[in-house]
Amino acid sequence: MTPSLRRPLGVLGLVVFLFVYALAAVRLAAPVATLHPLVQLPVWLVLGLAWVVPLRPLLMWMETGRWRRR
Repeated sequence: MTPSLRRPLGVLGLVVFLFVYALAAVRLAAPVATLHPLVQLPVWLVLGLAWVVPLRPLLMWMETGRWRRR
């Protein structure tokens, strides 16, 4: 089997997306940090897990070579 560029390109895409996502989350940190800690908790939980949704197709493509499940 010949090596595929899918995984290296996918990892590069993951790193770039997560870098941009982290910058956006840090930018959001200032207003959220002024809120009560019990209000901050759901915001940080959502931000901590929300990156998975847009990257799911990329992760599936890296693994299978298809963008969607059949």
